[in-house]
Amino acid sequence: MDTFLTALALVLIIEGLLPFASPKAWRGVFEKVLLLSDGQIRFYGMASIAAGLVLLVVFG
Repeated sequence: MDTFLTALALVLIIEGLLPFASPKAWRGVFEKVLLLSDGQIRFYGMASIAAGLVLLVVFG
């Protein structure tokens, strides 16, 4: 459980970096994401999952 909480904490820290450092840039990125189709969003989600799984296999 400690490993899971550590991973969750790191995700929250990384996710918070851009809005904290540059709210204007974060808002621009978010506006562009809203223009993507459902298929494009699903593709990026699938690519993120695949990259995470590869990293877990290689470094885990």
